[in-house]
Amino acid sequence: MLNQLKASIASAKEFALFLKKRSAIEETHASSLKKLSRMSHDTMHLPDHKQGTFAQAYTEMMYIHERMAENGMQFALSLHQMHDDLVELAAVAERSRKGWKVNGLAPEQRVAELETVLRKSKAKYDSLADEYDRARTGDTSRQSGKMFSLKSKSGPQHEEDLLRKVQGADQDYHGKVQHLQSEKHELVTRTRPEAIRALRDLVTETDSGVTLQMQKFASFNEKLLLSNGLSISPIKTGQESSGARSLREAVMAIDNDRDVNDYVAGQQNRLPPSSGEIKYERHPVLSPQQAPSSQQSQGPPPSQYGGPPAGQGHQQGPAPGRTSTFQQTGPPGAVPGGVSGASLGQGFPPGAGPPPPSGGQQQSGSAHGRSFSQGNMLSHGNDAQQQQQSFQQPSRNSALPASKFNSPTNSQGPPQLGALSFQNSPQQPPPQQSPPLQQQAQMSSSPHQQSSSQWQQPGQNPLQQHPPSGPASQGSGYGVPGPLQQPAPPQNRQSPPAQAGSMPTRPVFGLSLDRLYERDGLAVPMVVYQCIQAVDLFGLGVEGIYRQSGSLNHINKLKNMFDTDSSNPVLDFRNPENFFHDVNSVTGLLKQFLRDLSDPLLTMEQHAALIEAAKHEDDIVRRDSLHAIINSLPDPNYATLRALALHLHRVMDNSHVNRMNCHNLAVIFGPTLMGTDPSTAIADAGWQIKAIDTILQNTYQIFDED
Repeated sequence: MLNQLKASIASAKEFALFLKKRSAIEETHASSLKKLSRMSHDTMHLPDHKQGTFAQAYTEMMYIHERMAENGMQFALSLHQMHDDLVELAAVAERSRKGWKVNGLAPEQRVAELETVLRKSKAKYDSLADEYDRARTGDTSRQSGKMFSLKSKSGPQHEEDLLRKVQGADQDYHGKVQHLQSEKHELVTRTRPEAIRALRDLVTETDSGVTLQMQKFASFNEKLLLSNGLSISPIKTGQESSGARSLREAVMAIDNDRDVNDYVAGQQNRLPPSSGEIKYERHPVLSPQQAPSSQQSQGPPPSQYGGPPAGQGHQQGPAPGRTSTFQQTGPPGAVPGGVSGASLGQGFPPGAGPPPPSGGQQQSGSAHGRSFSQGNMLSHGNDAQQQQQSFQQPSRNSALPASKFNSPTNSQGPPQLGALSFQNSPQQPPPQQSPPLQQQAQMSSSPHQQSSSQWQQPGQNPLQQHPPSGPASQGSGYGVPGPLQQPAPPQNRQSPPAQAGSMPTRPVFGLSLDRLYERDGLAVPMVVYQCIQAVDLFGLGVEGIYRQSGSLNHINKLKNMFDTDSSNPVLDFRNPENFFHDVNSVTGLLKQFLRDLSDPLLTMEQHAALIEAAKHEDDIVRRDSLHAIINSLPDPNYATLRALALHLHRVMDNSHVNRMNCHNLAVIFGPTLMGTDPSTAIADAGWQIKAIDTILQNTYQIFDED
């Protein structure tokens, strides 16, 4: 049994050594795979790599590899734990074996020694008995020499001595026999069975432990392969339409044509401005018969502004799609009546305008999806309506001088992309507004005033020779300046983000939702709506969305723009150019707005009730308590909270990509939505997170999705 136990211990040690080496191999492989996945993921998201659907599929593929690496790390930890268990089992068995070896072999050795002593005692006893027998019978033939050596003893005395020795040896021999019998009986009946039974139990325990660890090893291998398989190809039921995609689905979702088209479209704002066709323009100084009047000298140079109003000659322009300048010799707001039709070139007869463009030309003009800012126009008549409709377009609007569009030479087609003003540098100063209408009227002469009154008619706008045919055309056109506006010089153009430093005229940040609702009439503030829209379109797949910090400079610019005019078309976040292609700045802007509210979104009045509701242990009771409190919120607070909760639930649905689960979002938005009481801020922090976590988990039970 000792040898069998020794063999079991050796087997356990060898299997433990195998598990240790296998664990080290798996740990090295998993850590290397995870490191490689993250490094490749970070490298692939650099600007010089392909983006779009390919980048999204590659991100999901790297995420699958990270999960496989995590499975490998868990497998390695399990093997290491099994190794420790086996080593401990072998050590305990070896210590027990040594103890039972001593306790079991000692009685065996003692019995063997008693048997040796007994044999010696019996030999002595037999020798003395033989000698006594010879002395008694008088047989001295074998001991003649010894008999003669006993000088002082006679025969009877010698016989008595031998008798006493024989009797003593007999008693000693008898005692040793009894002692040996008792020890041997103890060994056979108690000591030996106990040792054998204990050794058998140790062998069974060791073998069972090794077998159990081998079964666990097989189970962990199956679990590893199954986890990797589910990571690569998750099992989806019929009810589950969302969730993590399989590796095959992610790869099959790559649309190379779409990626190329999106990339080309994204480069549109980087094109240099087109200067148009280079042409010779004769300076008016060299043509005395066309010299401007004294009143005309007050206006801008003829090469920069204007186009002939209705009834004047039409200059023959270049091919469709080119840009040219207008010829204007009158003061701002007046009709250049002093210029003859011949000086403007061959054109249309008085009272007639150029023919409208064909349907194909209008369609190509609106295909760019951009219109231009009319924020510096005077709101009169149909021009104010056209300005309001242009604000409703999803594209960013920019200021554009009149010399870039709607000239006679441009009437045959839309402007080229290179001539669009959104390609200008954002570092230029803002456009200048035209003089007031009264000043324009004073600057014009009496015949000019009559022409000016004709110019103010919406149907005869000389700067808008392509009048819109309906509301749709007005909304998607190229934003023409109104008839009473003097366009700014080209050197004063600027893209709207540079206006972020202007003084707030309609502040949004720092007010209460009730105040914003009374002023703007919007249940959900425009800044909240635009931020949610931007994150839904561009941020659901961004890792760490709402946890990552955006650019403070970008956040401050956007904040100042919303405080100036929240209905500005350049604040339409469906165009990523309007938030600097930085969705983290949008999330920072949203959190800044919620923090700056004079009263938190969930109101300080309900703060204590929310904390008490969050302390309920039962999930249903806690949800219903929070639901009742939310229903009692003011209408603007309820509408804003509903929009935000539904949006955050969409963020949670993509947590397999953005790593933002319900708890992570609750940690971020807990103090932001509920506010903080300085006296109980530390004690309430955990309950704030619990309350927001419950609201997000039960979004569709608390709010209607539609």
